[in-house]
Amino acid sequence: MRAGSIMAIGAALAIALPAFVPGAATAAPAGAIAAQDPGLSTYSWSEGASYRLQTAPGRVSDIALQPGESLIAVAAGDTARWVIGDTSSGSGAERRAHVLVKPSAPGLATNLVIATDRRVYHVDLDSRGGRSTASGLSWSYPVDALLALTRVRAEAAEPVAREVAVETLDFDYSIEGDRPPWRPVRAFDDGRQVFIQFPATIASGEAPPLFVLGADGAAELVNYRMRGNYYVVDRLFSAAELRLGEKRQQVVRIVRSRADGALRRRK
Repeated sequence: MRAGSIMAIGAALAIALPAFVPGAATAAPAGAIAAQDPGLSTYSWSEGASYRLQTAPGRVSDIALQPGESLIAVAAGDTARWVIGDTSSGSGAERRAHVLVKPSAPGLATNLVIATDRRVYHVDLDSRGGRSTASGLSWSYPVDALLALTRVRAEAAEPVAREVAVETLDFDYSIEGDRPPWRPVRAFDDGRQVFIQFPATIASGEAPPLFVLGADGAAELVNYRMRGNYYVVDRLFSAAELRLGEKRQQVVRIVRSRADGALRRRK
């Protein structure tokens, strides 16, 4: 192991990782038309603003809320001449609530108040004849995007590990097996934890799960976490495998060359 590589690893362990700065999110301008549907309007969300949706008799318009947002209540000014309903799409964290509206005649106008677990939407509805109307309405959320970016940068600023002395690190591990793009660069330990360093591109692809191999060769689950482009494993091991895929599984094995070295250091 070259001195320069050791110093670089020591820096990664002792100081914060560089902040990850993805492309800045840009809010869609008010009334911007989504490319996939010329009738779907996307507004930039602003607290207290009122948004307009033009509808037509015989056509259902969709008001799509933010993924993960839970619908609490919908109130309409005119429920006699407007059909108001709701549904959802997706599942889990991507579950999305939809409010559906349909007027009974042209020349009508009313308003909607949509309450969710995150915000209150105010929508002005009017109905026109013909087909020059909006098929739906949704929002972009620039404040939420900024908060998410702040969280990502804060997490990226966390050091891979704290209070690790470079002189105690053991690099006596070999990387064997397949050569996928995510194949680790190296593995090493500090006598308590194993650090598996991946290429920087691991952040843009699927991360392989890690299995520790027992004395009988059977795969065992192990506690580990991802810090930047490192896996931090909360125990030492003699051999482990990274596996990804089903029909054509890619397997990379990490083998400790001196199985008793850690035991000697920990006595």
